[in-house]
Formats: sequence, C-alpha cells, structure tokens
Amino acid sequence: MSEISAQDGATDGSYDVAVIGYGPTGVTAANLLGSMGLRTVVIERDAEVFSRARAISTDEEVVRIWQRIGLADRLKQDMLADRPLDFVNARGRTFVSAHPVPRGHGHPPQMFIYQPALEQVLRDGVDRYPNVEILLRHECLRLRQDAEGAELTVVDADDSVRRLRAKYVIAADGGSSLTRAQLNVGYEGRTYEDRWVVIDTEMLEPWPDHDRLRFRCDPARPAVDCPTPLGHHRWEFPILPGDDETYLVTDEAIYSMVAKYGIGRDQIKILRATVYSHHVRFAARFRVGRVFLAGDAAHAMPPWIGQGMAAGVRDVANLCWKLNAVLLGELPESVLDSYEAERKPHVKEVTKRAVFVGRVITERRRAVTRVRDAVMPVLNRVGGFSDWLQDSNWIPVAHYAEGLQARPRAKATGHQVPQPWVTGADGERVRLDDVLGGRWLLLHLGPPTPQPGWERLGVESLAVLPVGSKPAEGAVVDSDGVLLPWLTGHRATTVALRPDAYVYAAAPAGSRLPLPPAGFAPASRLIAK
Repeated sequence: MSEISAQDGATDGSYDVAVIGYGPTGVTAANLLGSMGLRTVVIERDAEVFSRARAISTDEEVVRIWQRIGLADRLKQDMLADRPLDFVNARGRTFVSAHPVPRGHGHPPQMFIYQPALEQVLRDGVDRYPNVEILLRHECLRLRQDAEGAELTVVDADDSVRRLRAKYVIAADGGSSLTRAQLNVGYEGRTYEDRWVVIDTEMLEPWPDHDRLRFRCDPARPAVDCPTPLGHHRWEFPILPGDDETYLVTDEAIYSMVAKYGIGRDQIKILRATVYSHHVRFAARFRVGRVFLAGDAAHAMPPWIGQGMAAGVRDVANLCWKLNAVLLGELPESVLDSYEAERKPHVKEVTKRAVFVGRVITERRRAVTRVRDAVMPVLNRVGGFSDWLQDSNWIPVAHYAEGLQARPRAKATGHQVPQPWVTGADGERVRLDDVLGGRWLLLHLGPPTPQPGWERLGVESLAVLPVGSKPAEGAVVDSDGVLLPWLTGHRATTVALRPDAYVYAAAPAGSRLPLPPAGFAPASRLIAK
C-alpha cells in the first residue's frame, strides 16, 4: 500500500466539504454544493452508478429541490407522472384507490423513476462544476476531527492512500455507513424478519393497466406491482416461511409468481432479482462535530410509500445551504444544530406512515384481511376518508416545529411557501423559486411595512400582486392565484424566507417581523465591507 500526500493530487487536498457516498443523497449534495461555489470532494467506493433499481418513486417536493440545481425538467423526462395507485385484494378486486393531489410545489405530486437513469443525470449535472472533485473507486478508511476541520484517510482501488482535509463532512454512505461506525453513533431500531425479492424487468409487451401501481394485498403472498419508466416494470414478493430463497430469485420462480397476475414469459425480460430486508432505524445523532449523517446513514424506513430516497434528498437540501452560510460567515456555526432538529422529527413521522401502509399491504391473517376487504371499499366512498387518500396524506408535509426560526412563532413559521407559476417584471411566467433565487428574502402583500431590522442588513423584499396585475419591478404577479390565498390563510402579510423557501418569520398587516437570526450577516454586506 503506497501513500500519496495531499499535494500529489489534482488539488491541494483541502476542501470546504467532503461528501462520502455518491448515491442519490450524495450526488444531490454534490450538485447543491457545486452550485454554491464550495470546494467539494466526493468519495465513492464504486466505479459506476449502482445498477440495481432500489427507489421507485419520488414526489413534487424532491423535484423542487432538484429544480434548484437546474435538473428538474431533464429528470422529469425520464419519469412517469400522475399514475393512480390501487390496493387490490386476493381476488384482484380493488378495495382502495388513490390519485395523489398536488401540494403546490410546482411539479406532479408523484413520479415513478428508474433509479440508475436518475442517478446518471444527477452525476452528469455535477460535471458542470469544476469546484467539485469526484474520487470514484475510493473509500474513506479513517476520519479524524480537530478544531479546524476533519482529516480523511482515503484509499483507492490500487491501495494508494491519500489524506484530505475538509472543513465539514457529509456522510451519505448508506445504511451500513462506515463513517457512522467510526463515530460510534448508534443505529437504533429494528430489521424486519421478512425478506423480499425485488425484481427489475424490461417490459416487452404491455398488458392492461400496466401503468398503475398495485399493492396486491393477498395474504397467501402479497406483492408490489409497480410501473417504472424507460420500459421497465418492478415486482416485489416476500420470502415466506419454508421458501427456498435461492430458488425465488431464479427466472423459473419469478415467471411462476408473475403468471398469477396474467403476465406471460413473452411480456417481460427479467433483468435482475435481488433480496432485500426492510429496516426501521435512526442514528442516535445526525451530527458529530463537523460530520453530518444524511440519507440511509442517518435513517432507514420500509419502502411502502416511496420516501426512503426522498428523505435523503431532503436531508442535504436542508443542510447544504446552512453549510454554505456558515462557510461564508453569514450565520454562526451553531445554526448547524438545526439540521437534526428539523429533519429528524419529519423523518420519524414519514417512517410511521410507511410502517402503517406496510401493515395494510402485508397483512396475512385471513380474518383480518376479510374485514379489511369488506370495510375499506365502504370507507373509500366516504367523503372525508376519500379526501384523505386523494391528498396522499400518508406522506406528512415537511413542517418544522423547531430549528432555525424566529420567536415568537407565527402560523406560517416553519412551513415552506408553495411554488406556483408567477409573472415576473419582464412579463415572463416562471416558477417562484427561480425568482426567489435561493436567498434570504422578504415576501409581502400590499404596501410594505418597514422592516428596519432586515433592511439594514440589505435583505431584499418582493411584493406579491394579485392575478391580473401589471408586472412591475420588485414584484411578482400571483398568476395562478396560489400565493395570496396561502399567505392570507396563514395570517401573514409579510414573511421572511430562508434560502430553502421555508418561513423563518411572519407578521400580520402593519406589524414588524421578528429580528433576523443572531449573528446574521449576509455575504453581500460582508463583501461590501
């Protein structure tokens, strides 16, 4: 094993942020950090995108995050949007149907993905940033922290060792995170006894309703029957007591299982079959000094509502802008503690919903399934229950009760503003986030109330004008009629938005906002000095 000093590498070996892991969480972080101009290194053990499709769907909030890095429209070209989902009993009859309703993030509420293709687009996006260095076929063997940052000992496939330094580290190295183990952080929770065969197929000949997601709730053997884009289709089956696991991943066994649902050998080509276990786990801490756990390194949940990958993307979206603010001197380092305070409660709530949906799907007690199959169709015709399903409320809205927000709290505090299409000063229709620009900003209705605590720091304000108004400088027209009702409904005339479009502070008409965060010094003011 040979050793290479930092100076022998392509750079001097010193970075603002090191990202360990280059899956969906790590590659999203690399894009975000790259777009912010931070000097970043990514350390990834594998040489290529992982070929096995794990995640099968994402949602509008996550695509909104990818919009920030300019990749949302390209990614959506490879997605299936607006597909309904059915819970089907053993006789093939639907007992619950749902069609997710948009929540105002400016993208379809649910989209099916083919993960290897998605990751490749995200990796291609990182190539735009010369400030991001990618070290494939490298592994971080040791991590040490000091007052100035972290030292990472990295080895490549040829056993050459490199030492790198970074001011902060994002560990997105998966559920078996070596980084988490080095930090002696517990990974509390459970692993389910049931293991599942996950099958990726190429669809050769479509069958009726092949583009509907079906949870086949058969107590004899439940199944997930899921459309995926780019000509693929996904099947998942549990390994039951007495099953031969090695046999269930063979083509013969797979064709036999899908034949029950009318799928012939000439309709699909089996690409791969892998056995997975389901987990419910949370890291005891998301932050240890200058190291932050993200994605599966921080939490794991069952796949039933398609939020595992999404949770990791939300993690780094929450974290990266805060790291940027701290490194620029805009905010004190203490704000980084808000990462866990904001993300962990939401991840736990999402996990609870995933476990609940999983119980409905995988219930094998026949007496219980008979009651379920009889009662659920009746409930599905009841307005309130039906609305709950259509609103896709098993995925909780991300709302922060604690963290980086002003006191006293207002109704809007901790919520993310919706993202409608708006009309800018030039008369062009654009998505709201493209106007907000990932910065601190005051958004207000009507004549602005003086906000000296924010104005003296140079925080700009943007007026929201009603539908039909003439475009104007310093304003957006609420073309879709979404922002004004949202602000009014949250009893806010002025809101202070963080760079991630979450409300830091809010005030009613004629009132001043709470003051900015302690130690807040926008970069533009620092440069001016």
